[in-house]
Amino acid sequence: MPKPTYTKPFYFLFLVLPTGISSGFVTVTLPYLLTHRGFSVTAATIIAAAGVSANIWRFVWGPLADLTLTLRKWYGIAVLATIITLLALCFIHFNPKDTILLTVLVFVSQVAGTFVMLPVGGFMANRIEAHHKGRASGWFQAGNVGGTGLGGGVGLWLASHYNITIAAIGLCVMCILSGLVVLLIQDVASDKEKSFEGELGLMGKDLLEMIKIPIVLFVIILILLPIGSGAANNVWSAIADDWKASADRVALVTGIVGGIVGGVGSIAGGFIADRFGNWVAYLGIGVLCALVTVIMALLPYHPDVYTGGVLAYNFTTGMAYAAFSSMLLYAIGKKNASTKYSLLSSFGNLPVMYMTAFDGWIHDKHSSKYMLVAEAVVGILFVLISAVVLKRMMMKKLVPEIVE
Repeated sequence: MPKPTYTKPFYFLFLVLPTGISSGFVTVTLPYLLTHRGFSVTAATIIAAAGVSANIWRFVWGPLADLTLTLRKWYGIAVLATIITLLALCFIHFNPKDTILLTVLVFVSQVAGTFVMLPVGGFMANRIEAHHKGRASGWFQAGNVGGTGLGGGVGLWLASHYNITIAAIGLCVMCILSGLVVLLIQDVASDKEKSFEGELGLMGKDLLEMIKIPIVLFVIILILLPIGSGAANNVWSAIADDWKASADRVALVTGIVGGIVGGVGSIAGGFIADRFGNWVAYLGIGVLCALVTVIMALLPYHPDVYTGGVLAYNFTTGMAYAAFSSMLLYAIGKKNASTKYSLLSSFGNLPVMYMTAFDGWIHDKHSSKYMLVAEAVVGILFVLISAVVLKRMMMKKLVPEIVE
């Protein structure tokens, strides 16, 4: 067996770009185009939410990457599938009558995106030295956020200035070029001694063990609640006309600039979690997210307000996502950490999915103002409930500093 050759952490910036590009196209470019072709905001957001829901199930097919082909082969297949589904989205008619077909295709495209993540995680575990794993994780998140900016911002700009086919081809070229970096990383063979059924059984066993611990059960419930979900990020492009924001402005603030601001917010959120603790960070940032949302709802509906509001929302959402990750690391402990992190991170995508659909429904029933206020009220309500429960658990000494 050849001695493993460690790779450079910044490679992961490029490896994860195809996933971000595909996600950005589905959650930013596509809703904008759909609402300008006869789809309601509700329909557009439900389609986007269907795509987001693919992340909920990724733990189910996660063992495939470890138990069958090599990681490089899986990565190549996943990038190819991402490209094919991205192109397919551009060659169907955007007709409200074809909503079901479009929804299915969007879901399949995001399943392909989750498959890109699987081998990338394996490469990080096997081809990065222990003292560089944090650095690699940082590049990984930068690629994920940056890819979303490319898929959303660049995709929308190309689609609005040229056409959706040109946009898809341009994004696919980006996926191919970034994916070639995998050739610079030593391959990782599958583990033939384990079985797919056995790995799924292990996941189930770990989940049962986790929920026996009161504080871990509380964390699982907490991440299922709509606190700092950032769901409006999947709606901004669809409702941009309410602020009279142009396609170029939408592409800018929901794309590259929004991605950069969100990345800075993530760094800030991680600092807050380390400085003040997971509970203060997660619940406090949840309140901050709600306040930003309310302020945007109350300000005049002007393009500049759209720009400032969306960027502020991106910043606080980045903070919330960092606090979310810190909360998961607290809950999973050290035993079978990869399996448990995969499970809980999948659960954490549920609020994004149902709140995206909720936002679209409130918008069409009332307006953008009521949508933003409703999202904020729901978030603050569950922050207050969670704070009360947490305080009682602390009084009963059910909140350890470290979960074993």
